[in-house]
Amino acid sequence: MPQKITHTPDSLLKHPIQLFKLMWRDLLASRELAWRLMVRDISAQYRQSFLGIAWAFLPPIFMAAGFTLANDANVISVGKTDLPYPAYVMFSTALWQTFVDALNGPVQAITIAKPMLARVNFPREAIILAKLGEVFFNFAIKLILIVALFIWFQIPVGWTVILAPVALVHLILLGTFLGTLLSPLGVLYQDVQKTLTMITGFWLFLTPVIYPVPNQGVFGILVKFNPVTPLLVTTRELATTGIVSDALSFWIVSILTLMGLLLTWIAFRLAMPYVIERVSS
Repeated sequence: MPQKITHTPDSLLKHPIQLFKLMWRDLLASRELAWRLMVRDISAQYRQSFLGIAWAFLPPIFMAAGFTLANDANVISVGKTDLPYPAYVMFSTALWQTFVDALNGPVQAITIAKPMLARVNFPREAIILAKLGEVFFNFAIKLILIVALFIWFQIPVGWTVILAPVALVHLILLGTFLGTLLSPLGVLYQDVQKTLTMITGFWLFLTPVIYPVPNQGVFGILVKFNPVTPLLVTTRELATTGIVSDALSFWIVSILTLMGLLLTWIAFRLAMPYVIERVSS
């Protein structure tokens, strides 16, 4: 049955308690659908791929191999890292990929679900939750590579490793926040996905994935002001050295991420009826 969209002159923003009750109700109601969508998407993702789960391992391995060869040949000079360089790059690349998956996921999911959104009335949060679950599933596969790295390079693990998932969740939520913010625009304009691909390619080199955090120069300032930097670095440090180098920046970005995610959720709910009406007209 086609969805019936009604716009009322009285905005829900004037009734925040009612708005939050509706948001919480829809979030709970979307769990089963989110699970079904996640299982469907994961099955399709690996069923239609010849290499299957190997794609979770190949990018970090190839990136580590390339930059290790370049570093050994003095083509690039990355400085001293806390871990053996191949392990440093592979671990950091796995974390970066997870962030990018969380960033691209909502935009791709909402765009693909455009026909369903125009025809069926269901909690839109289910689409975002499904992609979030897919991100965690893909990281669980990458975790096999990370454990193998720790064993191969004999990287010592301290008690702080149990806190690393907390920092990882914050990194994923940052990507989800930004992706959800862009998803209504992604439905209307295909340029959003293309622009994201271009931006993340450049963004990678402003993130300490293949080099340690620089302390000097304009480039060092840009890297430190990159919101991904404290979240990714803290995750890596908690899992390895156990010494957090910039706890203040981590908590500032984490708090801003949680606040931004809540505000974006509200904006997403208010914007989607208008977006759906436009694409279905």
